[in-house]
Amino acid sequence: MTKTEATAEIPGVLPDALTDFIGYLLRRVFARFSAADGSEGDSRDFLILDALTGRDWESQLDLAERLGINRTIMVGVIDRLEARGEVQRTRNPGNRRQYVLSLTEEGRRALAERRRAVSERDARLTAVLSPEETGRLDTLLARLLPEEAQALVQGSAYLVAQAHHRLRKLGDDKLAGTGLRVRHYGPLSALARSGPIAQQRLADHLAITGPAASQLVDELVKAGLVRRGRDPHDRRRYALELTEAGRAQLGVVAAAVDALAEDISAMLGPGGDTELRGLLVRLLEPEHPGIANSLSVQRG
Repeated sequence: MTKTEATAEIPGVLPDALTDFIGYLLRRVFARFSAADGSEGDSRDFLILDALTGRDWESQLDLAERLGINRTIMVGVIDRLEARGEVQRTRNPGNRRQYVLSLTEEGRRALAERRRAVSERDARLTAVLSPEETGRLDTLLARLLPEEAQALVQGSAYLVAQAHHRLRKLGDDKLAGTGLRVRHYGPLSALARSGPIAQQRLADHLAITGPAASQLVDELVKAGLVRRGRDPHDRRRYALELTEAGRAQLGVVAAAVDALAEDISAMLGPGGDTELRGLLVRLLEPEHPGIANSLSVQRG
């Protein structure tokens, strides 16, 4: 994720066409939590220390896969934790190409402090929910993770982050070879409904920053899916509209989004998608007034 993507979302009215998708709502909650929480590196540190509680891990690459952390990033995180004396890395006697990861006494002390901080942060971020609702949120989010990772990830903010990353990958995997990403569905569908429109109007419609909209548009223009023409209402400005290729590819990305929604529903079980959608909307309501009413109208 680029810095522009990480800071893309802004408060405002969210597009009705997207708020029915759990993946989209989860991305917005992830952005809100990230803005309040700070460094993603600190989050990875906690995840690894917490996973090492009560056991050594015979392969750091296996742990990286279970936690959904890129292998290269994982090496850097372990290097940092080892330099602080919180993790010990030793050769695996059964496989000299692997390292066994162990939590040190310093790591246990650091983890205890971070657990308190995590508990306080989660309480702050989920304050609009009751403790019972927060517990239910965590249960549903865990179902979106691989089974082997579910017991390793604790805390609402971490579950939101891990579930967001996994759903984004699952969606993008469905578009492999097309040059498209799930994030392209929003601007393509908006232009199909409302184009030609100015780029700033597109940004406002998607409730994202100008730089984030510019990055998305540049990707789509480069791919030949969107063209920049003159705004018929103001010849000094450019207006965006779909090309014929863009209209065709919108169908491709829409099918991937629908398939991802079906996968999510299956992972959550009967009624789980409706329940999780409602909880995510509650978390977004403070920064996006009216989203709950909008969603109820869509589903009514």
